[in-house]
Amino acid sequence: MTSTFPDISISTERLVLRALDEDDVPSLAAMMNDEQVGAWTDVPQPYTEDAARTWITEYAPTERTAGRGLDLAVTEFLTQRLVGIVQLAKTNWHVRSTELSYVIAPWARGEGYASEAALATAQWLFRDQKFERIELRTAADNTASQQVAQKIGCISEGVLRNACIAHTRTEDGRWVDLRTDFIIWSLLPEDLDGVGDQLADTGGFTSFPDWN
Repeated sequence: MTSTFPDISISTERLVLRALDEDDVPSLAAMMNDEQVGAWTDVPQPYTEDAARTWITEYAPTERTAGRGLDLAVTEFLTQRLVGIVQLAKTNWHVRSTELSYVIAPWARGEGYASEAALATAQWLFRDQKFERIELRTAADNTASQQVAQKIGCISEGVLRNACIAHTRTEDGRWVDLRTDFIIWSLLPEDLDGVGDQLADTGGFTSFPDWN
C-alpha cells in the first residue's frame, strides 16, 4: 500500500514551510528564471507563469497524493514572502528514504534560509514521519549547496561520476548542457544530534549565500 505525505505546515523561528498555492505563481516564476537556478537545475528556461501554475495546481498535488514526494513553499514568517522551495522526491516508503533538494530565491540569499528550511524538513521527516534516511545530490561545482548539506549534518558518501547535467549560458544567450559529477550526501536520524546547538554556537544560519 502506497503511503503519502500529509498536507502540512512546518514552522521555524523565521520561516513557514507550507503547500504551494496559486498566489505563489508570480514569485515562483521569477525565482525559477534566475541565472543560478538555470545553471544548477533542469527547470526550463525561460520559466513562465503558466509553468509555475501547472507545478502548483497539477504536479505538486499529484506527487504528494501518489506518495512520490512533497513540494513546500518556503516563506518568511513575518512578511509571508516566498523565499524558496524545498522538494522531496524519489520517496521509498518501504525503506523510509527520500531525496531532498532546495532552491532559494535571489532576493533572499545570504540569510541562511536553505539550511534552516532543510534542517526543519529533516527534523519533521525523522521525528513525525519516522524516516530513516534522507539523501541529497549536489553538483560538484555547487559549493554553496554543499555547504548547506554540511551545515545540517549530512555525510558525504561518494561521487557519481559524470552523472549530473548542469547548464551554462553562451555569449549569444543560449543555454547549453555541461556534464559534471554528483556528490552524494546522506542524513540519518542520529546525524542531527547536536546540529541545532552547533548552529547556535556559530551564530545561526547566516554564514554564506545558499542556493541549489
